[in-house]
Amino acid sequence: MKGQNVLIILLVLIVFSADTFQIKAQETQWELVFSDEFNQPNGSRPNPAKWSCHRRGTATWSRWISNVPEVAYIKNGRLICRAIPNTIAPNDTAQMLTGAINTKDKFSIKYGKVEVRMRTNVKQGNFPAIWTGVQSEVRMPYAEIDIMESFGQKVEATHTVHSQYTQDNRQHVENNSFRIPINIKKWHIYGMEWNEKQIIWTIDGDVTGIYNKSTDPDKLAKGQWTFDVPLYFILNQSVGREGSNNPPNIRTTYETQFDWIRVYQKKGERPNEH
Repeated sequence: MKGQNVLIILLVLIVFSADTFQIKAQETQWELVFSDEFNQPNGSRPNPAKWSCHRRGTATWSRWISNVPEVAYIKNGRLICRAIPNTIAPNDTAQMLTGAINTKDKFSIKYGKVEVRMRTNVKQGNFPAIWTGVQSEVRMPYAEIDIMESFGQKVEATHTVHSQYTQDNRQHVENNSFRIPINIKKWHIYGMEWNEKQIIWTIDGDVTGIYNKSTDPDKLAKGQWTFDVPLYFILNQSVGREGSNNPPNIRTTYETQFDWIRVYQKKGERPNEH
C-alpha cells in the first residue's frame, strides 16, 4: 500500500511539474516591447514620446475629441480619460469635449499580445474603448480590433473584430463580436492575443472570445482577414450620439481610468516602432 501511495505522489508531481513547465514556457516566449504604467506626476499629459491626441473626426466616438488637458491626464498613477460638458472652450462648437490618445507613428506592432487594466462607469451614453488602428497611411481594407468597449448602462464588456468582410456584410453569420457580462466598474485586465491565424480575447486571463482566419477562399478574397498589418493602439472615453437609443447627458461628466498598458511580442520577432 505504501508503494502505491509513493507511486501516486510521484505521478502527481510529474503532472504538476509538466503543467508548471508548460506555464513557464508560455511565459518565457513573450517579451515586453511597449508599456506605460502612467506614473508621471499628477496633472501631467500622457507621455508625448508614446502618445498623441487622436484627431477629431465625424464618427460618433471621435466627433468631440479635444486636446484640452482636462480630458486626458495623469492622476495617482493612472490615465484619466473623460467626456465633459464644453464650458471651457468657447470657440469650439462641440457640445462635449472627450479624451482619446493613440500610439500612431510612435508604436505599432504586427502580431503580439496586449493587456490593459481598466475600469469605467455605467451611465446612459457611456462609450469608452481599448482598440486598434491601422498604422499605414495607404488606403487599405478595413481592419479594426476592439479589445474592450462598453455601451451605456450595460454591465458587460464587448470584444469585436471589424474586417472588410464584416463591414461589407453586416448580416454575415459568423461570430465577430462577444458580449461578456462583467462588472465594468471594477478593475479588470482586458487582453488580446493576435497572430496570423486568429485573434483571442481575454479578461483577467480567461479566454472570452476567439476569431479565426477563414479557410474559405471566397471569404478571404472579400477581406474576411485583414489583420496581417501593423496596428497601433487607442485608449479613449467617448459618449453615444444624440437621438440614438444611447444618448449622452451632455451636462454630466463621464470617466474611464486606465491603470497600465503592456504589449508583448514573441521572442525573435521585432515590433514596428516609430
